[in-house]
Amino acid sequence: MGRASQAQAQENRQRVVATASRMFREKGTAVSVADLMKAAGLTHGGFYKQFGSKEDLVDEAIAHAFDEQAAHSAVAPEEQAGEPEEQAGEPEAARRSLIEDYLSVWHRDHPGEGCPVSGFAADLGREPGQAARAQDVYINGVRNRAARLATGDDDGMAQLCTMVGALVLARATRDNPISEELLQAARASLTESGTGQSEPQQRTD
Repeated sequence: MGRASQAQAQENRQRVVATASRMFREKGTAVSVADLMKAAGLTHGGFYKQFGSKEDLVDEAIAHAFDEQAAHSAVAPEEQAGEPEEQAGEPEAARRSLIEDYLSVWHRDHPGEGCPVSGFAADLGREPGQAARAQDVYINGVRNRAARLATGDDDGMAQLCTMVGALVLARATRDNPISEELLQAARASLTESGTGQSEPQQRTD
């Protein structure tokens, strides 16, 4: 295979992985290989020249989704410039921004471009074999997402659970007003106290 052909084959492979990453988050991993290749603009017969099995593609699609997310969330060094006092409130502002974006109507309505933690959770829960194959990548993704929510002695895990659960419920009820109510309730619970934990109630008796 010549260099041009090799380059084209690699480009096609990357296109299939990116398309699968999006479609699996939108419609689940039950999407057929035929539909996937059609969406990628390639022939069905070319799939097995690139991948040993559909399960191999799912593995790569999950890794691609987390890599893509990490690239989007990375902050360029020049964006970190500023006086120390100006940066003091940045972690909390970043946490709140993450919560607002995650629990937004846009994120609810665009799962293919959204978080792979929620996007792949249901399928991995139904497919233990696939979950075992993708375990390291998925768990690292969960921990990294939670770390971005951490505040003080809160490791961010409970906050992430609230966010993912609210998003999944909001997507399941998209055509009902309760969908946005769920998003708003989760946003409020995670931002009003600053940590996602309830403030202690004072006794009045």
